[in-house]
Amino acid sequence: MQTFFGIFRDSDTIGIVSGNPAESMLPENPRIAIVTDWLHDRGGAELVLEHLLELFPQADIYTSSYDPSAFPFLNTTPVHTSFIERLPFFRRRPKLASILRPYAFESFDLSGYDLVLSSASAESKGVITKPETLHICYCHTPTRYYWSQYHEYLDHMEFGVFDGVVRTAMPILTKKLREWDVLASMRVDTFIANSHNTARRIGKYYRRESEVIHPGIDTTRFSDIETREEFYLALGRVIPYKRFDLLVDTFAQMPERRLVIATSVQTPYVRELMDRSTTNVEWVFGVNDTERRSLYGRAKAYIMPQEEDFGLTPVEAMACGTPVIAYGRGGALETLIARRTGVFFGHQTIDAVRSAIIDFERLEFDSRSIRARAEEFDKELFKKRLDTFVREAYRNHSEKTS
Repeated sequence: MQTFFGIFRDSDTIGIVSGNPAESMLPENPRIAIVTDWLHDRGGAELVLEHLLELFPQADIYTSSYDPSAFPFLNTTPVHTSFIERLPFFRRRPKLASILRPYAFESFDLSGYDLVLSSASAESKGVITKPETLHICYCHTPTRYYWSQYHEYLDHMEFGVFDGVVRTAMPILTKKLREWDVLASMRVDTFIANSHNTARRIGKYYRRESEVIHPGIDTTRFSDIETREEFYLALGRVIPYKRFDLLVDTFAQMPERRLVIATSVQTPYVRELMDRSTTNVEWVFGVNDTERRSLYGRAKAYIMPQEEDFGLTPVEAMACGTPVIAYGRGGALETLIARRTGVFFGHQTIDAVRSAIIDFERLEFDSRSIRARAEEFDKELFKKRLDTFVREAYRNHSEKTS
């Protein structure tokens, strides 16, 4: 099923190898660079980076700025940073640094590499490579603050005293930054999308085809905890587009039910939501991996109120046998199965979320079936599909450039 303009080839369905697999080989001791937007905290994109390094442990890392304390798995990996690392004001504010990152990524000299893998949801795909170097972009989404969620970012600034300045400047700067972003997409030889949802966006905004290879999790690290407790769980970075505000407001109208929200730090936006939370909403901060898995396993259900490009947290919940209540848009439609692994709600409104919770409570779910669905998104499957694709792409690229 190979098409254009937002329709895609699906490696999960048709396979991604053609010709003789023995010919689909990288050179001996290939020189590989992995480029990512920034490295400040852990999320889905950073988990993909970890899996890329498991697949290509010899790779060097390039990024605009880097906090080593958040990434112990990079302790033995060369990490090259840009001039932004030497600018404390921008290093601490990666979103504000978007005006500098085009220059930062263009400044990297990648001429010595056979293969460049950019893991991008922003500007890292804009690196410049030689014609003989294969550049594959694993795209988590086209830069969302230029394209699909531009208005959400404009309406919900998170820059404190700089909100007014950014809100004034953003419409002026964004036109040129969008032009650069499209130009950057043209430098990519081959796109991989993390979901069909992202593939459609790549087609719409960049007019490029993409291969769909879903990311994965290490399902062996999650287990079903049969003793369920009477709370619903929401987990992740609390930023406006993830719509934790919708959950706070919904549970304010459902005082007999309990919600636990687990996140990393108390930002001004988090404190705003905490101030309007009712007593049946509990906030938990700085959970480690063990505590995170325990929350998944004990929760009655995991709730995801936002549209995600793919969304790894519901897969993690399912790996614990936990059903999911999710907004029926985006990546959730590719991982969840209605009334088998959870339920969907169709609108981001209090009434829709409340109805979905009531509907969920009328149903019965089999934790083993839910767990089995999560195993379809195991990281070893992701690595195998990606490795096969990269080798085939490198063979095709070598034939064209030789």
